[in-house]
Amino acid sequence: MTASHAGTTLTPDQPFLDRPLSRHRTVGVRVGGVMVGGDAPVVVQSMTNTDTADVDATVAQVAALHRAGSEIVRVTVDRDESAAAVPRVHERLLRLGIDVPLVGDFHYIGHKLLADHPACAEALAKYRINPGNVGFKEKKDLQFGAIVETAIRYGKPVRIGVNWGSLDQELLTRLMDENQSAGSPLTAREVTREAIVQSALISAAMAEEIGLPRDRIILSAKVSQVQDLIAVYIELAKRSDHALHLGLTEAGMGSKGIVASSAAMGILLQQGIGDTIRISLTPEPGGDRTREVQVAQELLQTMGFRQFLPVVAACPGCGRTTSTVFQELAANIEEDLRRNMPVWREKYPGVEELKVAVMGCIVNGPGESKHADIGISLPGTGETPAAPVFIDGRKAATLRGLDIAGEFQVMLADYIERRFGADAKQAAE
Repeated sequence: MTASHAGTTLTPDQPFLDRPLSRHRTVGVRVGGVMVGGDAPVVVQSMTNTDTADVDATVAQVAALHRAGSEIVRVTVDRDESAAAVPRVHERLLRLGIDVPLVGDFHYIGHKLLADHPACAEALAKYRINPGNVGFKEKKDLQFGAIVETAIRYGKPVRIGVNWGSLDQELLTRLMDENQSAGSPLTAREVTREAIVQSALISAAMAEEIGLPRDRIILSAKVSQVQDLIAVYIELAKRSDHALHLGLTEAGMGSKGIVASSAAMGILLQQGIGDTIRISLTPEPGGDRTREVQVAQELLQTMGFRQFLPVVAACPGCGRTTSTVFQELAANIEEDLRRNMPVWREKYPGVEELKVAVMGCIVNGPGESKHADIGISLPGTGETPAAPVFIDGRKAATLRGLDIAGEFQVMLADYIERRFGADAKQAAE
C-alpha cells in the first residue's frame, strides 16, 4: 500500500515523520561515566573558554556548564601551566559533587604535556587529538603515536578531531595532485571534503594498529559550512562504525550560529548520524557560555530525540495580544523550570515530560491549554479579564485580578509536587 501527499507517493520503506528513526550503528565509547555511541542517547557536550591554568575560573565555568546540562566538558591544555592545573580542577569539581568527564584539547605539543604531567593524563576522561597539527613531517606519526600510547597506558578514549582550518596539508596536496592527474573529475571543494574524511579514517586505523581498541575511538570532522558538514559526515558514516562527534566549527554569534548549527546537525541527526553534539557559539561580550548547552538540548528535544526540560507552549502574539502579560509569564516559567531542573530531576523523576501552555487569547488558548498537562489562557485585548486554567485536559479554575501570573505559578508548583512528588514517593516505597 502506498500513500499520496501533495503529488508525492510514499512507500513503506521511505522515512516519514511518524516513522521511528534508525540510528547509524556505531561502537559505544565510555567517556568517564558517560557512554557515547552504541545504544546510548545523543550526548550533549561543551567547552570552556577560560584559561585552564586559572583553576577558580575554570572550575566555576565547568560547574555552570554541567548544571546547564553539559554531560561532557572539554578544556584547553596548551602549556605546562594548564596541564598542571587539570588535576586540581578535577579534584575541586569532585569536592563540589560534580563528576563530569573532562576532555583535554591538545594541539602541537600534546604528546609532551601528557608525558610531563602524568596527573593530567590520569585526571582527564578523554584526549582530543587533531591529526592536522599533532606534529609535522617525520615527527607527525611519532607524536600521534605517543599520545595514543598514553591513552592506552591510562585506559582513556581518544577523539580524533579533524578540522577544516588545520587540515593535514600533505594529505590534501597529494589528493589534489591525484585528482589533477585523473583529469580533475572532482572540484577542489570535493577533494578537500575527501581529505577530511580520509584524515579521520587513516588516523583511526593508525590508532588501532598501535593498540587502541575500537571502543576507545571517537571521530569528528568539523567544518564551518552547513553543506560541507552534511556531506562529510554522511561519507564518514558510510565508511566507518566509529562513534561520531558532530559540530559546526566557527558557527558564529547569536542567531547566525544557532541557525547554522541547527540546520546542519538537524539534517544529520534526522538521518541517524551523530552520537554526541557540541553547538559552537561565539559568545557575546560578557555573554553566558551555557547558551550553547541550552541550544544543543533544545535541538535534541525539538526533534524528539531526548527530553531535558518541560515543554512550554506559548503563542507568538498578534494584534489580539497587545498586553505583554503572557510573554512575561511564559519567560518567567521557562526561566524557573530551567533554574530548578537540576534539583527537580532528583526530586521529581519524570518532570522533564511536563507540558505547560501559556496562551495569549481565546482563539487558540483554551484548546492548546487542554492539550497540555497544565495551561492558562490569558485574556486578549478587549476580552473579559479572566484566565481559565486547565489541568489534565479539564478546566480547573478561572483566575481574575492583578496577580493572575503569580497565582498560576503557584498552581504550577502545586501540580508538579502533587503529580511528580507522589510518583517519587510511590517509587521510594
